[in-house]
Amino acid sequence: MEKAFRPSPNSFKNTFCVFQEVLSDKIENLEVQYDSKSGSKYFYAKEGMYRLSNHWGRLANSKWRLEPMEPESESKYKIGFAAWNEFYPDNAEEELYYLEANYVKKTVNYQHKNNPKYDQKAILRTSFETTKKIKQIRNLFNLTSWAKYFEYDDLDELRKEIIDQLIFTNKSLEEIKRAL
Repeated sequence: MEKAFRPSPNSFKNTFCVFQEVLSDKIENLEVQYDSKSGSKYFYAKEGMYRLSNHWGRLANSKWRLEPMEPESESKYKIGFAAWNEFYPDNAEEELYYLEANYVKKTVNYQHKNNPKYDQKAILRTSFETTKKIKQIRNLFNLTSWAKYFEYDDLDELRKEIIDQLIFTNKSLEEIKRAL
């Protein structure tokens, strides 16, 4: 059996990573390398890390998100995989994050500027600024009360116009609304 790479648990402090949900057969022949106090189990392989956990998002001083499979599994515990080169540095000071909106699912997520899919078009922001914009965009997706102050034919088009400006410009939500 091939010896797995063993990074120290501290080597993942202050990182951002998006894990892809995988089926349990991916960890069948792997040994648990680290068992956290919160119940998560970590399996290290040559190509990356598998994590079995019932919680994702902000973890101590890291931001690890799980992209679920389609259709989503019913299990409370999910297994995610991330390649070693998909762990990016995180801190509160630098403008490291950009936003992506899914207008069909009406969702918004943040991504790291080191993500190879980043096309340099969305504005980079700090963690704090990113969190603020995410809240605004989620409200635009989920609420309609804000729209009563506008004349429009298609609410989804109005939503998209405002959200695109939040993602691709440095304008505040108030500035965008005033301009409309």
